[in-house]
Amino acid sequence: MAKAAQPGWYDDGSGRQRWWDGQQWSDRFQDPEPINSPGDLIEHIKADAVAGAQPRPAAKGMSYVVLQVVLKEKFFGSGSGNLTELEHAINTQAAMGYRLHTITTAASGSKGMGGGDRIQATLVFEKLV
Repeated sequence: MAKAAQPGWYDDGSGRQRWWDGQQWSDRFQDPEPINSPGDLIEHIKADAVAGAQPRPAAKGMSYVVLQVVLKEKFFGSGSGNLTELEHAINTQAAMGYRLHTITTAASGSKGMGGGDRIQATLVFEKLV
């Protein structure tokens, strides 16, 4: 049997951080960190880049969770770790009681320094009843 998501702050699907008590969403929201310097802005951008792939329970009354994972090929060397990244996202959602419903991908190339192909995987998870 799948286990419930641990209590903690999660994106509730609206882009805001909301407290999950382990069973349901609370009415508590976390204010975003203020951006006071270029360093803060860089950290905010980095956090937003991976936020879409963070496992989370569905919003109250909803049965689906959508995650986006941006996969990037290595510029030098071989192997990307992309399959293990997708595997982690799928298994983490499964541990919270969701199954992968649909996955789509879109690819784009990069010719700049540190380039490499990028693939955006959109994963739709359905809550098991």
